[in-house]
Amino acid sequence: MNDAGTIQSSRATTGNAIDFWAAKPLKPLGGDYGRLRCRFINSHPVGSWDDFVLSEWTLDSCAWEDFHPHSETAFVLEGELHIESKGKTVILRPGDSARVNPGGLGRYWAPVYARMITIYGPNPQGLESHSFKYSEV
Repeated sequence: MNDAGTIQSSRATTGNAIDFWAAKPLKPLGGDYGRLRCRFINSHPVGSWDDFVLSEWTLDSCAWEDFHPHSETAFVLEGELHIESKGKTVILRPGDSARVNPGGLGRYWAPVYARMITIYGPNPQGLESHSFKYSEV
């Protein structure tokens, strides 16, 4: 995080025309999050941010739940992803996308496997995500 309280990114800027983010491997979240893997692409969602945050996730017969103050859009690349929020459930397959709107608890699960790209919307107030819950399916 920089002095202004915004997230830092690992980007290289060339003449302010292009922001570039070098490839990073997907890593297990560690701890009690077993088969959930993630990599944040353009920045890590800590504190406040005014732009979007792009990440890649894989779920291998597991589920993830959290409350987030920002929007979260998932775009499925492989497999099948189920998303539930506020009593509504959708099932996404490759090429499908869905957004959990701000202020809701989102539950994401893959009965077998899912690989997805997520886009977190701006979080200018810097409110924290919380109520993290992981389970294996």
